[in-house]
Parts: sequence; structure tokens; C-alpha cells
Amino acid sequence: MSYNQSLHQVVFCTKFRKPVMIKENRNLLYAYIHGIFSKRKCHVYRIGGIEDHIHILFSLHPLMSLANLVKEVKSGSSNYIRRQNIFPQFIGWQREYGSFTYSRHDKEKMINYVKNQEEHHRKISSQDEYRNLLQENDIPYDEKYLS
Repeated sequence: MSYNQSLHQVVFCTKFRKPVMIKENRNLLYAYIHGIFSKRKCHVYRIGGIEDHIHILFSLHPLMSLANLVKEVKSGSSNYIRRQNIFPQFIGWQREYGSFTYSRHDKEKMINYVKNQEEHHRKISSQDEYRNLLQENDIPYDEKYLS
């Protein structure tokens, strides 16, 4: 038996950061994404976001590649959004994404952070939030990819 503890947050945005994910249908998207994670034996703690981006807090199964999981989630959810027409103006996800790891001691704080995205974004823009995440995690970035 292998044992593993990993807490990841993945953040990705709609193409061109278009604010197209209407609040009324976000839970449909979150449920679909949750299903992908469950199928891959990854535990989701919380999914949240606003009109132009999404956060997913989860434990990564030790046999699963993060890059492959994110690719599957973005591709599958794009197809789901189009098939179900839950966000009529959705044209896709940006190619890039952010991935951050946390200590198990941060789990409750991170669950609340993801849960309260709408309230959080009354005080800070999506771009500034993403920039802060990159800076807090000492990740070098190119400003041209943040807009």
C-alpha cells in the first residue's frame, strides 16, 4: 500500500479572461469537473470561481500526472459546456494554468479561500489575485500571460 498526502490548487481562466461563466450554471460545471476527479481517484475539497476563472483544491492520486489531469479537466469541461450550452458565450479555456501546493495544515484556510471567491473578488481583480499567487509561491512569470 502506498501512502500519499498532497494538497494542490489549480487555477485556470476562460479564453481572453472573458466573464462568461454565469453564476446560475457554475454548479453544473463544478459537478462535472468533480466527476472527472473522482474517476481519476483524486479527492476534491472545493471548486469555486467567478465569471472568468476557476479554482480547484484537491488531493492528487499518486499515480496521476498533474498535467494530464488538468488537460483532461479542461478538455472535458470545454466539451461539456458546449454540449450543454451552460455558458453560451464560452469559447474555451486559456492554454496556461497555475498549480500550487500547500501543507495539510493549510487545508481549511484554502477551502474557505476557494469557497469565498466571489467575496474575495470584490476587493481584488482576477489578474492581481493570480499575480499574488505566483509571487507568494516564488514562481517567475511573464506579465504578458496575465491578461
